[in-house]
This record gives sequence, C-alpha cells and structure tokens, in this order.
Amino acid sequence: MIETLEALLLTPLTDYGFMRRALVAGLALSLAVPSLGVFLMLRGMSLMGDAMAHAILPGVALGFLLAGISLPAMSLGGVLSGLVVAGLAGGVSQMTGHREDSAMASFYLISLAAGVLLVSLGGSSVDLTHVLFGSILAVDSGALLLIATVCSVTVLLLALMFRALVVECLDPLFLRGQGVRHGLIHGLFLGLVVLNLTAGFQTLGTLMAVGLMMLPATAARFWSKRLEGLIGLAVLIAMLASTGGLLLSYHFGLPSGPCIILLAGIAYLFSALCGRHHSLLARLRRTATPPESSAEEDQSTSQEGTT
Repeated sequence: MIETLEALLLTPLTDYGFMRRALVAGLALSLAVPSLGVFLMLRGMSLMGDAMAHAILPGVALGFLLAGISLPAMSLGGVLSGLVVAGLAGGVSQMTGHREDSAMASFYLISLAAGVLLVSLGGSSVDLTHVLFGSILAVDSGALLLIATVCSVTVLLLALMFRALVVECLDPLFLRGQGVRHGLIHGLFLGLVVLNLTAGFQTLGTLMAVGLMMLPATAARFWSKRLEGLIGLAVLIAMLASTGGLLLSYHFGLPSGPCIILLAGIAYLFSALCGRHHSLLARLRRTATPPESSAEEDQSTSQEGTT
C-alpha cells in the first residue's frame, strides 16, 4: 500500500527533472499569486485580474515576433503591455468619469484581439496554443529563476504594504488622512498583479494564469472571515491544486495547466456547497436552526470576533 502511494505521489515528482521544476514553479506561484487574488476580491476587483491577464498578451506576442520563444523578451513585453493598458484604463476613467473596470474591460478585449492576431501572423497554431495556455512541464531553469524572483519580490512587497492595502480596502479616506497617497498604493498593487500574471503565463498561459490567482481566493472566502485565514487557505488550496494537477497530468497524459485550474475550480465548488460561511450547507443549517439557538450562535460568533 505504501509503495503504491509512493509510486503514485512521490516517484513522478522525484525521479524526473521536468516534474521537479514544474512543481517548484507551481508552488512558488501558489505562494504569491493567491494573496493578490484575496486583495482583488476584497476590493471588488475580481474580474480585473482576468482583464489584466489578457492585457499582457500583445506585449507577449510582440516579444515573440521580435525574439521568438524567448522568455525574457516575452516577459518584458508582457509587463510593459500590462502596465500601459492599466495606465490607459485609469486615464480614461479619470478623464471621462467612467468606472475603471468598464474601461479595463474595453482595453482587455482590444488587447486580446491584438495579441491573438500578432501571434497568428508570426507563428503557427502551436505557438498560439503555447502563449494562450502555457506549458508548465516545459519550464526550464531560466523560467524557474524568473518565477522564483517575481514571487519572492511579491511576497516581500506585500509584507511591506500589508497595512496600507488593508486600510485601502476598508477605508481609503483614512489612508489619505494619514498622508499616504492612494494612487501610489493602487499603482504598486496593480504592478504586482501584472508582474505575477506575466510570470505565470509561461506555466498556465495568458488565458488561465488568473485562475490560480482568483479561484483559491474565492474558495477561501467560504471558510474564513479573517484576512489572515483567507490568505493562508488560498495559498494552501493553490499549492494542493498545483501538486495534484501535475500528478494528474503525468498519470493520465492530460494538459497540466487545465488540470491545475480544474482542481482549483473543484475546490471552489466544494467550498460553495460545504463551506462554513455563506455556502449552501451553511444556509440550510441556518434555516433549519430554531430562532433562539440561531440568535445565541450569532451572539457567540460576534463575541469571538471582538476577542
């Protein structure tokens, strides 16, 4: 029994170098990316991550046209493209008074069409599939170093900006009263989102990189109401999805990226059905609980929150 489990779970990850590199890349992304997803969710910007993921596509495609399958060129192009689109969306929002998310949605559609067109003009359908869906099993040492660097910088900056990000989510006016520029914090945060989506496109592609950012964060929302709990659970779910997706792709010959995202999606569906807070099971229990005991439970929950 133990030998069978070892052959199923450990042997693929220890005996093959490409699996070890893919595992390290997946775990590094899982450590940094879900934390950004939690803050996007708290800000009401969940779909902004998807828009930013598509915004990097023209830069990635331009880097591909100029240098071929070159990770530094494609990554640099993706970062610049994402920052330009974020700046344009913010500028249009300020000049016209439209919501920033609607401007971002417009630019995301333009970016997606332009990126697909550029890749199609300069490469084959295989190149387009690689850019759109990634290949975590093809991560080499250079890509792994880039991913590890980006994730390390993200974790460090999030630790330094943590208080400001929390206050900005809850009370932006208080943050301004303390002399902290709201635009600076917002810009740095969006920059981190773009940087991590660019690092993730090599493994999951531009279309699915946002999946590892948002699905664990939204799943964690059904289990915890505390910010620390949300971040910890989101990271744990992402790590389990990354490891499990790699094992599924190895044993059944399936694409690794979709396996990872589907496992994160299964975690979200399970959480929506059975989570402690706001899930279907929690609502059914609440309706089945007598009013008196329900009031006592709410009172004890509020006391726990205050303590």
